[in-house]
Amino acid sequence: MRIARFATAGKDAAHGTIELASDGGDNPDSIAVLDGDPFAGGAVHAAGERHRLHDVRLLAPVIPRSKIVGVGRNFADHAAEMGHEVPVGAPLLFFKPNTSIVGLGEPIIVPAGVEHLHFEGELAIVIGRRCKDVPADQVSEVIFGYTIANDVTQRDWQSSDGQWARAKGSDTFCPLGPFIATDLTIVEASRLSIRTRVNGDLRQDGNTSQMVRGISELVSFISSFTTLLPGDLILTGTPKGVGNIGDGDVVEIEIDGLGTLSNPVLASTRGPSS
Repeated sequence: MRIARFATAGKDAAHGTIELASDGGDNPDSIAVLDGDPFAGGAVHAAGERHRLHDVRLLAPVIPRSKIVGVGRNFADHAAEMGHEVPVGAPLLFFKPNTSIVGLGEPIIVPAGVEHLHFEGELAIVIGRRCKDVPADQVSEVIFGYTIANDVTQRDWQSSDGQWARAKGSDTFCPLGPFIATDLTIVEASRLSIRTRVNGDLRQDGNTSQMVRGISELVSFISSFTTLLPGDLILTGTPKGVGNIGDGDVVEIEIDGLGTLSNPVLASTRGPSS
């Protein structure tokens, strides 16, 4: 099932299930409206309303009420290209605020005066229920699904600040979408191709099988020190090939079975940051 969050003219954002004609159905690409929020608790049912997919605007499929947890240097080839070793012992983790999220087609804003703004195509895990201290062999029970994330990073701030809050948590630095796939097993999600293109040129071509720490290990470890809530996101790391983006570029991240997340890049109209 593909769960999306969308907007139509004159109505509040809603959730729905995407149904594609290519799935073998008789209807054109459409979205069936759900009655309720899948992450708010309680039962969610089909509302009986349907829209053509091209008549709605897809939004970020979830805005976590609690947190986004990022995993750094979880692909050995990416760590090497940045001149770092893979972390020994505990995973390298950081947080991004929910205000960094934008959806499909929304712009990534380049802060004024900034150079070395990088894209990072990643698989995102979406948590489905409140959980703590989850054993690795029970992680599948707490995962709602998977989507695509772009862990946009400002490299100069990352180096100068001594921590990553500004470099990875600025507004628009977490494009997310276009939908959440809920039917992938952990085994299937652990062997997905990740391809990132900038202006049509292939920049990243990796696979989730290359992750140093897999999905079960990450969820189990993160839940050992912080309670995970419905809608929380875990960004699992990026393969090699990251690089600069700037005003006028278009970043497209494609993951098998999860669609394509595309975002334009725009220069800020505000004064320079320091």
